[in-house]
Amino acid sequence: MRPDSHTYALSADEKDELRDFRLQFHVPHFEDKECVYLTGNSLGLQPKGLKKYLEEEMEDWAKFGVEGHFQARRPWVSYHEPFAEPLSRIVGAKEEEVVAMGSLTANLHFLMASFYAPKGKRCKIICEKKAFPSDAYALQSQAKLHGLDPAEVIIEVSPRAGEYLIHIEDILQAIRTHGDELALVMIGGVNYYSGQVFDMKRITEAGHAVGAKVGFDLAHAVGNVLLSLHDWRVDFAAWCSYKYLNSGPGGVAGIYVHEDHAQNKDLLRLAGWWGHDKERRFLMEPDFDPIPTAESWQVSNAPVFALACHKAALDQHDKAGMSALRKKSLALTSFLEKVIKEVAEDQGDNGFEIITPTDPNQRGSQLSILVHGHGKPLFDKLSDQGVIADWREPNVIRIAPVPIYNSFMDCYRFGEALEKALKA
Repeated sequence: MRPDSHTYALSADEKDELRDFRLQFHVPHFEDKECVYLTGNSLGLQPKGLKKYLEEEMEDWAKFGVEGHFQARRPWVSYHEPFAEPLSRIVGAKEEEVVAMGSLTANLHFLMASFYAPKGKRCKIICEKKAFPSDAYALQSQAKLHGLDPAEVIIEVSPRAGEYLIHIEDILQAIRTHGDELALVMIGGVNYYSGQVFDMKRITEAGHAVGAKVGFDLAHAVGNVLLSLHDWRVDFAAWCSYKYLNSGPGGVAGIYVHEDHAQNKDLLRLAGWWGHDKERRFLMEPDFDPIPTAESWQVSNAPVFALACHKAALDQHDKAGMSALRKKSLALTSFLEKVIKEVAEDQGDNGFEIITPTDPNQRGSQLSILVHGHGKPLFDKLSDQGVIADWREPNVIRIAPVPIYNSFMDCYRFGEALEKALKA
């Protein structure tokens, strides 16, 4: 590794206005030192404040029993409601357009029940090639639910021959080509494999121009890149909270629905009692009357313990702010890219190809490294040195320097470990 990179890492960490947030998270250890934890794009670290919130809910459960729904220090009946404010800032929406609820793929199904309404020849769905498998399964089953053949109605936009990224022009062209047959565009805002950020604004505009609904899976985008869902007029979106939002394995997810749809009581929801008019919820009325917000997509009461974890994480995320996190993310990711290229050059090794876009505006924190000729043994050698990264078949190492807790020295230490792995 080059001395100037070490000097830069030390200096950048010293100047980092967000450096103290690392102290608010538990960083796993390897032998006698902190791991180089670069897999926040898969599971974020545990906030230290989480234990306090969980213990408070357990205390209130023990003290009040069922009356905790109204008498707990944070009453359970409305526990989810304060989450709308910080989530709206993270995704660029109005408070009434977001709600913390459910799990990612289940939420996508709930939303597609409302927004995928094939009729006649307008039945097709556009998605990206190599979407996260759960998205693909969800789209396939939605097509089958309507008696359609997934192979005939699902259109996957692929990278061009010999490339790993999808050109935005190809997505827009596919939308135009299938215009009067298109019912839904449903794409991952950030592709999980390559780390490519798609131009959600232009995709939404193009979809609406041909009369289609447009939604996004924001699992790898939320808390990672700047979003303006309301201003872009996205119809719907869903996300998980256990990656960049650090809310714990299987943590409670969230949805966004544009206010135009949320206020439309005639729009079909797969209804449940927690989406019913909250002023009359406990009257147990026979007919569903949806809350005129995204809350109407809720089917069940809030998972309080999962939301307690979510609260501990959002407290830190909201305190840092998306603008500051994105600013640091750009610097961290660029430095990590530089370190990887330095190591490859110094070792005379051309077996590395970063397939994530080089344009910072087209990527978040993630870098996906194609390791030609090295394979999983290289990943294993990194793991043996205390680097926690992510392996994706057939030959990609995904790493993500998450700005709320990762440091520039983490990036430098990854370079050191990579150098040793190659020498070995």
